[in-house]
Amino acid sequence: MTAPGLDVRQFRAFVIRPTLHKLGLWSPAAENLLVGTALTESALRALVQDGGGPALGVYQIEPATHRDVLANFLEYRLGLAQKVRELRARAPDPDEQLVTNRAYATAICRVIYYRRPEPLPEAQDVEGLAEYWKQHFNTPRGAGTVTRFVAAYREHGAR
Repeated sequence: MTAPGLDVRQFRAFVIRPTLHKLGLWSPAAENLLVGTALTESALRALVQDGGGPALGVYQIEPATHRDVLANFLEYRLGLAQKVRELRARAPDPDEQLVTNRAYATAICRVIYYRRPEPLPEAQDVEGLAEYWKQHFNTPRGAGTVTRFVAAYREHGAR
């Protein structure tokens, strides 16, 4: 397993946790899920998808998914939408901010999960978090594996 590019404890403490609190969507499970997602998707290193794919930022969010969250979910949840907008800078464009603006990317990642009706697994259920990530973020057809999520989280995220 590759060592993460950013310090995981700092990313958790200074990006994920305060962003989730600002959104009013913090829980230990949500925090752990986002840590695992970033570690699995990018090792907190890659800012664009390997091989030239469309995914962007440490969470590897595709622009189409980002736009769908904005248009078909946040458009109907004005309070949450306002909190997300407050995290977005004036420039660059919103898709580029998935790369350049860690708090905004974290907010979008959390909303991707939040729009799912299924409850999050328990915070310490790493296998459950991995399965949730696979089903609702990476998707069953995605290249990521539950085994990889669990290994990345256990090696680097559970601190």
